[in-house]
Parts: sequence; structure tokens; C-alpha cells
Amino acid sequence: MCGERGKGCGGHREIIDDMSDKLGFTPQILETLGELEPEFLQKYNMCNHRLLKDGALPAKTKILMALAIVASKQCERCVISQMKSALKSGATKEEIMEVMDVIFITSGAPAVAACRDALKQLK
Repeated sequence: MCGERGKGCGGHREIIDDMSDKLGFTPQILETLGELEPEFLQKYNMCNHRLLKDGALPAKTKILMALAIVASKQCERCVISQMKSALKSGATKEEIMEVMDVIFITSGAPAVAACRDALKQLK
């Protein structure tokens, strides 16, 4: 993929810094992945670039979709991370609340409850 471990794509610190700049924060999982397995972090970074880049769908739309998906999995930390990313990408309170409707309709109250702390960012 990128050559030897940590070479050819920048070291794991560079990848983390780049992702943090784009997201506006550093998810703890990135630090952990970088320490444990830099090659996995490079794969994660490739996926993240696709998510944060406009394509056939605008990046904001893809991030809002990711928000709904992680909420359906009831991963509270993941929801907080995706909420921060959505806000950084320009998502409005109204757009996020429509996503909450989709989450409720498709995944029910437990998925909405997983968004409890993330929604505090909208105040």
C-alpha cells in the first residue's frame, strides 16, 4: 500500500495531525491505532479521506450518514466524534435534527439515547 511500516505515507504522527486538522479534534482511537499498528492507521486514513472529501455526495452528507450509522450501533463515543465532524463540515442544527428523525425511525429510542451527549454540542 504505502511501502514499509510508517514509510511512504508519512509517519503515524503526521497522519494523526492531518486528520486532527480536518476534523478539528483528535479522536483518541487515532492515537491508540498509531501506537499499536501504524499500517492500520494508514488504511483508516485512506477511508477517512474518502469520507471528508466531496465526491458524488458532498462530504457533509456522508458525515451525516456516518452519524446515523454509528448511532444505530449505539456507540456513544463514535456519535460524539461524528457530531463534531458534522458540525465542522457545516451541518446545521436543523440538518442534524432531521438525521435524529432518521435514527429514531430506523433504529429506535436506544440509538437516539446514544446521541444524548453528542446533542449537547448543538446548544
